[in-house]
Amino acid sequence: MPQTLKFQQVDVFSSAATEGNPLAVVSAADDVTDAQMAAFARWTNLSETTFLLRPTHPDADYRVRIFTTTRELPFAGHPTLGSCFVWLDNGGVAKGDEIVQECGAGLVRIRRNGSRLAFSAPPLMRSGPVEDGVLHTIAAGLRVPVEKIVASQWADNGPGWVAVMLANRDELLAIRPDYPAFKGLNVGAIAPWTGHDAEADFEVRAFTGDLGAEDPVTGSLNASLAQWLIPAGLAPSRYTARQGTAMGHCGRINVEQISERIWVGGDVQRCVAGTVTL
Repeated sequence: MPQTLKFQQVDVFSSAATEGNPLAVVSAADDVTDAQMAAFARWTNLSETTFLLRPTHPDADYRVRIFTTTRELPFAGHPTLGSCFVWLDNGGVAKGDEIVQECGAGLVRIRRNGSRLAFSAPPLMRSGPVEDGVLHTIAAGLRVPVEKIVASQWADNGPGWVAVMLANRDELLAIRPDYPAFKGLNVGAIAPWTGHDAEADFEVRAFTGDLGAEDPVTGSLNASLAQWLIPAGLAPSRYTARQGTAMGHCGRINVEQISERIWVGGDVQRCVAGTVTL
């Protein structure tokens, strides 16, 4: 029998609606089947759609399932912040000082500072050097000589990210990717933003080879980039990143290392609120 459930579409990593990354969130979705979740995520045609459920872990405040148009993800960043925003907006109250989200990757801690939310980066599932063959595949997908890649690292916290750094923001924004050449790799690219006009420390782009599209603003990628760059001395312990510029978006990500944790945060805006029948 069809169910009518609360629904919101929010914009994540932006102080103004429609400038960040959109997310669809269905609340109280415990009785929604896997097939219904996957079908609705395909229908929204957004990079991710999430479903809020009762937690199964005693330490968690809520549970979330995250779907792209083609698969379920164990973790993703902008769906984490957007889902938390909706959970709080629905009257959710955390058990402790931090909000604890349960997802496929385990428990993710989230803190609230005014209107801004930040999640604690989960452990990397894969790190380490990028193999030469993979690096050449990435260079082909980026349409740049492999020598233009000044640093690289596997940085996978769920979606399969492999990360590269270019020398400057202009080179990064000039990229026109060849998605088939990525051979299914999900590639994150970052470059420093220098000069008197710098509005952030870094520019970031996310190329999803499995979907053949660029993601506007990507929390999981920015988390894994920080887990690579800060320990390697390629970024300070606190910095800001811009993402989405090449797509006409204006996403802003705040990264901060506190003790052993790396926090990735930004603003969330409510854009659409209502109900959905599934």
